[in-house]
Amino acid sequence: MQLTCSKTIITVVFDNYAYLPGFTPLWGFSAFIETDEHTILFDTGSNGRVLLQNMARLGIDPATIDILFLSHPHWDHIGGVDSIVEANPHLDLVAPNSLSGHLIEDLRKLCKTVTVVDKAPIHILSCVWSTGTMSEVGEESLVIDTEKGLVVVTGCAHPGIVSIAERAVEILEKPIALLMGGFHLMDRSKQEIADVLRALDRLEIGYVCPSHCTGDLAIKMFQEHYGERFIQGGIGQKISV
Repeated sequence: MQLTCSKTIITVVFDNYAYLPGFTPLWGFSAFIETDEHTILFDTGSNGRVLLQNMARLGIDPATIDILFLSHPHWDHIGGVDSIVEANPHLDLVAPNSLSGHLIEDLRKLCKTVTVVDKAPIHILSCVWSTGTMSEVGEESLVIDTEKGLVVVTGCAHPGIVSIAERAVEILEKPIALLMGGFHLMDRSKQEIADVLRALDRLEIGYVCPSHCTGDLAIKMFQEHYGERFIQGGIGQKISV
């Protein structure tokens, strides 16, 4: 039987929104994830210096990171890689095969291990999975199997937030307790966003925390639609599942 996490804590450490005062929002996304047995840094935002400053202020030591998970190769999600690897050369890297082959080979020399993910979903460790890369962008999302349901963390959701959520449910055959990250709806019309909300309703998702590239209109519509099951994103937000 697949092991599940009894508790997962997610802290947003980089975003273009600030949940707590005093942080500098920059375009990009990163979250520090604590499970029963491991810690994961999901993406690195666009700027390593600011990422490390945010982590320090939030009391997070980069030396405690077990796994660095990169969702896709865009600058606003891998900009802080050098800073993190320099601060912790003993971490295990999980990267999509859409990342530059030269960069992957360089990172093999700088990290403890490197796992390259293709289109197939992959079991990373205990309760943690990758969806496998999706769409032409080659983006993977993180799935954590918890006692309360699945936690799905997305970078930019270029493959479509509905498709990612469906893939997570298909892999583990469980409902989603929390869907969070960038939903990539910033250029979508009100009708298109409403269609996404209706499609997600069919999956009976517990809580949502849209941020980064979701867009202000979509975030507002998610808040109105989910009500008390909406969680505000931004730097400093901490969510326990």
